[in-house]
Amino acid sequence: MAHEVVRRVEEVSTLLAATAEETEGLGRLSDESVKLIRQAGVMRLLQPTDFGGYAAHPRDFAEAVMAVARHCGSTGWVCGVGGVHPWEMALMDRRLQTEVWGSDPDTWIASPYAPQGIATPVDGGYTLKGRWNFSSGTDHCDWIFLGALVGGPDGRPQQPVRGLHVVLPRSDYTIVPDSWDVIGLSGTGSKDVVVDGAFVPAYRTIDGAEVAEGEKAAERAGRSDTVYRLPFWAMFPLGITAAVVGIAEGALAAHLDYQRERVTAMGARIKDDPYVMSAISEAAAEIGASRIQLLDGISRLYDKADAGGPITFDDRAVIRRNQTRCAWRAVAAVDEIFARSGGNAVRRHNVMQRFWRDAHVGLQHAIHTPGSIYHASALTSMGIEPEGPLRALI
Repeated sequence: MAHEVVRRVEEVSTLLAATAEETEGLGRLSDESVKLIRQAGVMRLLQPTDFGGYAAHPRDFAEAVMAVARHCGSTGWVCGVGGVHPWEMALMDRRLQTEVWGSDPDTWIASPYAPQGIATPVDGGYTLKGRWNFSSGTDHCDWIFLGALVGGPDGRPQQPVRGLHVVLPRSDYTIVPDSWDVIGLSGTGSKDVVVDGAFVPAYRTIDGAEVAEGEKAAERAGRSDTVYRLPFWAMFPLGITAAVVGIAEGALAAHLDYQRERVTAMGARIKDDPYVMSAISEAAAEIGASRIQLLDGISRLYDKADAGGPITFDDRAVIRRNQTRCAWRAVAAVDEIFARSGGNAVRRHNVMQRFWRDAHVGLQHAIHTPGSIYHASALTSMGIEPEGPLRALI
């Protein structure tokens, strides 16, 4: 049975679809889109219940993201990225959670997590400097997660390298205008952010390796809900891949609407073309398979954590392999139907071209890079422990 948030998203689906063009033109989510997402409660799905959230099953979160992305790819993407941040915030110090949500449980948090800054230890915390790319939905957020490497006195990363996730209020960082000029997912407003020497108290930081493991961070934070014991590199990619799959579902729906009554320049009805009909069925099956595998994977991982079993690196490698494959499979299916949509499909007024562009830009995210993920998963299936860079993003 669908979660109440998913049902609310479906209830406003027509309104969401109507915001997509404005969102793309603005280069950020439209005010109407933000209002609809807040009303539906999408961003609070993984938020802890003591701060106004649902602490929902991650499957429900993925389904909500897909439901949004089917109607507006950029809004779905922001939900997929930003919707994971309350999950990690639940693992942080309660003082920080109160600062963020104490007066407004609908406060949004941005990122990115790439370690593009240096956090230099000082008394009581760190001094942070750096510039980060791809802060999706950042115009609508009041706080931000940033990835950083702990630095030494010389300003260079300490050895061995240690990564942190640090949290800053909006007053401590600058959003770089006009730094998101792209061909797809334009409405995500994934702009650069700059921090120039901000002080970050120690309680607003968390060790990246601890979050990656999941269970240790949950125990330290006093979180007993199963969802908070899952590993970061299963949860963060879940929202992004769900957005890509949802975009593919939107592309398929738009294709079906377009082809239903379409007649070629030669006067032939597309519905009588067996080759196009075959491509539609194959694409539908591939996109459907991506949805099922994505939801099944996170459900299996959740069930293992819920039963008290350890989540191994082998488990993590398998789910990352499958998440990556889901995205590639879904986008390949979109290519097959778009290639059979005729020249008018590329016109700006045709929503198919936007879904097609959004799907491909979504595939460009680092978590969908297949090489090292597939390599590591193949090694674990042979009983060989991956080392070094092969363990990244898993």
